[in-house]
Amino acid sequence: MSVRLEAVTAGYVKGVPILRGIDLEVAPQSITTVIGPNGSGKSTLLRAIVGQVPFLDGVIRVDGQDLQHAAVHHRVIEHHLAFVPQVANVFGPLSIIENLEIGGARLPKRERRARITEMLDSYPDLATKRRARAESLSGGQRQLLAVARALMTRPTTLLLDEPSAGLSPRMMDEMFDTVRTIRDEHQVTILLVEQNAAQSLQISDHGVVLVAGEVAVSGPAEDILANRRVGELYLGSA
Repeated sequence: MSVRLEAVTAGYVKGVPILRGIDLEVAPQSITTVIGPNGSGKSTLLRAIVGQVPFLDGVIRVDGQDLQHAAVHHRVIEHHLAFVPQVANVFGPLSIIENLEIGGARLPKRERRARITEMLDSYPDLATKRRARAESLSGGQRQLLAVARALMTRPTTLLLDEPSAGLSPRMMDEMFDTVRTIRDEHQVTILLVEQNAAQSLQISDHGVVLVAGEVAVSGPAEDILANRRVGELYLGSA
């Protein structure tokens, strides 16, 4: 499912835009990574798409349908969007299974149970600790649980905010492998924001550099990686 933003201006306070005239298209069943300095509006971009930040002008379309007047729950249910924020993305006192049950709360009971089994089969690290509280899990396991919970309703578009934040190098590799697998095996369109820009772009089809709420550079991920100026500023390379 494609995602398209046309001249989108958005912000938390009317008259104080954070995003300024954003044009962006995410192709169906692709991975697009958004990078840029802190405060450039990367997380706001995801929250505007899912409906948590009001947009002041422009159009947001998912599979050609205008989301301007769609409530958050309609975007999730009718337009099959799922959003995994960077923080507060699991219920700490609840077990892995209970978190997955909440993720699939709108599913019929039998389908929800079957989907939980599918998630545990897909992610053995979660299966072995299915009764453990989420707050007892490692950072990587919590992120994996947040992603698995978001997948419970079989979204066609997945928005990820810093999925590798705070992870060890090994867990970071596993998280990026998970993102690529979701795209390849489940045909999900993925838009993610990342500080680990180079590694994220390596698994991506498209890259976007956001600066001060505007798209500074956009193109194939391999071109973004090869862009010397982008490398100097955001990828830690000369």
